[in-house]
Amino acid sequence: MSAQFQVDTPVPTSREQGEAYVRIENVTKKFGDFAAVDSVSLDVYRGEIFCLLGGSGSGKTTLLRMLAGFETPTAGKIHIDGQDMSTIPPYDRRVNMMFQSYALFPHMTVEKNVAFGLEQEKLGRQEIKRRVGEILEIVKMSSFLARRPHQLSGGQRQRVALARALVKRPKLLLLDEPLAALDRKLRENTQFELINIQKRLGVTFIVVTHDQEEAMTLSSRMGVMNHGKIAQVGTPAAIYESPATKFVADFIGSVNMFEGRVLDEASGSLRIQSEELGCVVAVERSVNCARGATVWTALRPEKINISRDQEQGSPENVVRGTVKEIAYMGDVSIYHVQIDSRKIVRVTLPNIMRDAEHRITRNETVYLSWHGSSPVVLTE
Repeated sequence: MSAQFQVDTPVPTSREQGEAYVRIENVTKKFGDFAAVDSVSLDVYRGEIFCLLGGSGSGKTTLLRMLAGFETPTAGKIHIDGQDMSTIPPYDRRVNMMFQSYALFPHMTVEKNVAFGLEQEKLGRQEIKRRVGEILEIVKMSSFLARRPHQLSGGQRQRVALARALVKRPKLLLLDEPLAALDRKLRENTQFELINIQKRLGVTFIVVTHDQEEAMTLSSRMGVMNHGKIAQVGTPAAIYESPATKFVADFIGSVNMFEGRVLDEASGSLRIQSEELGCVVAVERSVNCARGATVWTALRPEKINISRDQEQGSPENVVRGTVKEIAYMGDVSIYHVQIDSRKIVRVTLPNIMRDAEHRITRNETVYLSWHGSSPVVLTE
């Protein structure tokens, strides 16, 4: 195996060294009067798996195509490994793109598909054979050399497309919805395979996806896009636990959102009166907002406790309601509880015990409560 692919430990990211490997500076892309990408600035570091997450029309694929050189920015600059890409055509960039459709040649074998790009570069036959063999071993497709794409499963085609993209040893690999064509179980398994391959090779990945679970699983950091702008950048945990806006909180996972008014603020804590929730919310977080300001409290369903009996103590952070719907999902159960204000609150509980004898049922009166560290207070 060549030195290029012999990486025994994860390559340190340039983020650890404080250097941006991909730098996007105030990039805008307009189609007529429509701004598909609107003044985006973003740093991606060497050795990262960075995910661009957003819905249809958010601008994520347009941004990816500008990195590949298939689209030219209307304004702004893109640097890759310190080089300005403004005048560099796609074929001269050390960047490869793996398309959602995989775009394999149906008449070629696995070996020929992977070798195609190297043959275009006029490499020697033995060098091509060696490099194709190395990368197919890494993606666990060595025993399928002679097969054609129609003889492969969806997951196998995905690995061949990945091998074809990686065999040319790009500085940067762009992946456009790489797992969208796979069924759920295969997609989950393939996510971890992608992570292991990326760590082994040390190639920087930028992945575009609309799938939140995929972005949370794959990425070391992620950027949430909305209407051509970056709404928030951070680790999956940071974005899930501390969303910056109502849009991000609502887009990432499930959330219960309640409007309220700040009653008082102290160092490291906040009290909010919410008519929608029907109680005072005590928050153990520092938030920069004045007394009387309108804010929104975001509560994740898994952070809410549900009980038949009201706990004794402070009336804060507790509401009464009636169970209206229950969905059994195997690992968890989802409860829709109508609280006294008539608003529906979503609660999820893990199904730890097999015995369902004491499980809460429809139409029962219940009490919902949460710890003061659970709510996130949003001002926009």
